[in-house]
Amino acid sequence: MGTFDILRRSATRVAVHAFVTVALLAGAAAPAFAARPSHGGGGGGSTSTTTGNDISYPQCGSTFPSAPAFGIVGVNGGLANDLNPCVGPSSSYPSYTQSELYWAVASSTGSTTQPKASLYVNTGDPGDVYNGTVIADWPTTSSTNDPYGTCGTTTVSTSTGTTTVGDNSPACAWQYGYDKAAQDAAWLTSAAGAIDEQQQAVGVPTTPSSYPWWLDVETGNTWQTGSSGQEMNVADLQGMVASLGGAGVATVGAYSTSAQWTQITGGTTSSTLYGLANTLYAIPNWVPGAKTQSGAVSNCSQVSFTAGTVSVTQWSGHPDDNDHAC
Repeated sequence: MGTFDILRRSATRVAVHAFVTVALLAGAAAPAFAARPSHGGGGGGSTSTTTGNDISYPQCGSTFPSAPAFGIVGVNGGLANDLNPCVGPSSSYPSYTQSELYWAVASSTGSTTQPKASLYVNTGDPGDVYNGTVIADWPTTSSTNDPYGTCGTTTVSTSTGTTTVGDNSPACAWQYGYDKAAQDAAWLTSAAGAIDEQQQAVGVPTTPSSYPWWLDVETGNTWQTGSSGQEMNVADLQGMVASLGGAGVATVGAYSTSAQWTQITGGTTSSTLYGLANTLYAIPNWVPGAKTQSGAVSNCSQVSFTAGTVSVTQWSGHPDDNDHAC
């Protein structure tokens, strides 16, 4: 997934925001760009009957890969708080045949250990203020199940004056991630429902729990820095895991590289972190970076950056991005 200029959007749309079954621990427990899989695919078919493909908003309106072994679809439109306009029918892509979710469910052969259709979502942690402008959807309160405590408020000076915002804290970051994933789950349900209203030949599941979900975690998006920032970033991602788990999702993993994951989170290979159960521990990995299919196969033997399992690897194809089930 290639890196996009996050400053091309307003601060309220700044980058805000993985297949092995993960036990979502009670009270404790995903592509390479700021938004989409490297070089994003267009038309054309898979290179082998065991090859999957991942697509997202850059492929809207194009010919999707034909008969992939499995398909992974981006829910977002490049940022964690916007929608991929062709995940389901929309005003721009009104037919179910233009839907990437329908493509994954209806066209995939299911000839690997991966399910026919999976989803990935963008992630990020912008904090309460970005470049002097308040992040409009940064929370000011948190739910009672926030393991980091209470998200409170603080007063900050911005380019437009003094205002009250949510704390730049792990508690608020956890709630932010929770809210973004809840929105993603709602978008999935709406998209699948709209597809099923248009056609009945292929049932497209409307429940989030019917799919594995991957968190796209890359340095191209907006993250907090330093050790305190890494704690916030971890809390943000854990909030997403908790939200999806609450929606019944049993499989949540991460699309990232070891270097990017470590830079963003500081490392999550222990079962406890910051005095809490680490819900990012041992989640499955989807690893990008290979240039060839053989390279992707080789990457299955990489050490997991979460102490979990490398379940899927990606390699850049022409014109499609391809995926290998380990």
